[in-house]
Amino acid sequence: QLAGLAVIAFGLWLRFGGVMADLASDKKSPEYFFMGLYVLVGAGAIMTTVGFFGCCGAARESQCLLGAFFACLLVIFAAEITAGVFAFIGKKVAIQEAQKIYEDIYDDYMKNPGGKVNKTIYHYHVALQCCGKDSMEQTGLPCPENIQLPKASNCLVEIQNVIDAHLHLVGIIGIAIAGTTIFGMIFSMVLCCAIRNTRDMI
Repeated sequence: QLAGLAVIAFGLWLRFGGVMADLASDKKSPEYFFMGLYVLVGAGAIMTTVGFFGCCGAARESQCLLGAFFACLLVIFAAEITAGVFAFIGKKVAIQEAQKIYEDIYDDYMKNPGGKVNKTIYHYHVALQCCGKDSMEQTGLPCPENIQLPKASNCLVEIQNVIDAHLHLVGIIGIAIAGTTIFGMIFSMVLCCAIRNTRDMI
């Protein structure tokens, strides 16, 4: 249950807190990345529910509930492995999608510097602490005032770094949860066998 709640909190923090939340506040956002976070939150909710039934099975010493708990953990473990593989494969797609969104906004701004896109591109620059999309000096772009000069013209690189860092955190959490799931399956079977042996003795 604690692991499930931790996953829910982590997924919601990635979605609604930090840099990714700033990028998502605009109409254009990397939906591929956020779909993965919604799946993560859903998995956390399922884990919390399964944990509750596992506690009930242990408290009532029910072999049926413990067996169902083991089966659910096995399904969750398989889903985690599958999601991890898809996240690794889809990382490049998520980065390309986010970079394409910035490039479209950048091109719109260059065509009409005084339009509505001015606020949008500035929002991206503030969130990523960058300005521009190439190595040339950027002039006329709405850039943050206190931006660091080495990062003044590499927003595409910053987008890649941000998504890489967040997916790295998701990977660490996924490994920790997978380990917890394995221990849960082992202990549920040990408890189930102990209950069976106790009843046989009686």
